[in-house]
Amino acid sequence: MATRSTSITPASYAAVLALPFGAFGLSFEGRLIREMVFLPPETPALAPTTPWAIDAAERIEQWLAAPEQALELPLSSRGTPFQRRVWDAINRIPCGSVVTYGALAARLGSAPRAVGQACGANPFPLATPCHRVVSASGIGGFANATDGFLLTAKRWLLAHEGAW
Repeated sequence: MATRSTSITPASYAAVLALPFGAFGLSFEGRLIREMVFLPPETPALAPTTPWAIDAAERIEQWLAAPEQALELPLSSRGTPFQRRVWDAINRIPCGSVVTYGALAARLGSAPRAVGQACGANPFPLATPCHRVVSASGIGGFANATDGFLLTAKRWLLAHEGAW
């Protein structure tokens, strides 16, 4: 899952949404979302600058209102074959549920660390809800972080879905 600490400019994202858990950036390749990014809390909002960004922002707001519905967005093709297998498995975790890295790894015939790395590389958080993957001993990491605003976002998302 992506996070950025660089300065945000209008050229960086087609939108930076002020969501309940923090700033969230959307970048596009044409009409397809290239990346969805949790941004530092001090990142200013940026109104959607294209019709596709407006549509994506509206869909995200609808998903926040009803997270049990899948977040359907036009996503670009990204990731290695293994990462896509992990992300497909994550997409099958129901809203309000969590699965441990180890359990997901066992389903995929892999290792927990490899699953965690694929979760950390997820370019489409919310659409591919890797916040639903947790450690055997607690919430685990998020977007390759073990504290800070990213863990705050994961806790908020899990609580919002009734899973934590």
